[in-house]
Amino acid sequence: MIPPLVAAGLRVVAPDLVGFGRSDKPARRADYSYERHVSWMSELVVAIGLDNCTLFAQDWGGLIGLRVVSRYPERFLRIAIGNTALPTGNQGFAEAFKIWAGVVSQKFPHWGLLVDASVVRTLSPAEQDAYEAPFPSEAFKAASREFPRLVPQYPDHASVEENMGAWRRVFERWQKPFLTLFSDSDPVTKNGEKIWQRRVPGAKGQAHHIVEKAGHFLQEDKPLELAERILEFIRRNPCALNPPPATAKL
Repeated sequence: MIPPLVAAGLRVVAPDLVGFGRSDKPARRADYSYERHVSWMSELVVAIGLDNCTLFAQDWGGLIGLRVVSRYPERFLRIAIGNTALPTGNQGFAEAFKIWAGVVSQKFPHWGLLVDASVVRTLSPAEQDAYEAPFPSEAFKAASREFPRLVPQYPDHASVEENMGAWRRVFERWQKPFLTLFSDSDPVTKNGEKIWQRRVPGAKGQAHHIVEKAGHFLQEDKPLELAERILEFIRRNPCALNPPPATAKL
């Protein structure tokens, strides 16, 4: 997705979540929480001075990225999401997801195989190995083991109140452009676009789309289509840019 967006003149920032890239990572599972990741990504946005942003978020990129937006809504001009959610513990997760989060994810041997199973096309061995590269042994997998359990599936989850607040304070009042780009072959988030189209004011009248022949990680199946739809979303929704921050001199 990145090359066509850059070719169109955009700056693209695509950070690894802490614990998932090839840099050093905290080794204890207790080091990872939903709220800590929201704070880490929020610190990144501030540290590198991101402003006038169009967010595209998928999977955990949405659970975390949308919460970052709720902290700094003034920094974001538009939002596009695909196959993600902002759960509040009452969505009624499928039994298959509960089994995945509680059991299967704790034993899955190779994350490249997981991504391959979550797309429509077949990943090459080299592509699968690239997804596994940040995790050369079990000692490096603390984040990837813990993350499935951090999804707010139940009303008493630690992050439910924070997500409910983000819905109430920000997204149910969001007037800026909001686009859904979900896929047709993801059992995890099937029909998940509807709540956003119904509850977010800025979603009204947008060119929402279901990406065909794409699985959960739809950016692996249809990267060029996603990039073009994001570019068209930006073109159709010109927004006034925020001015540079003012400074007061003593």
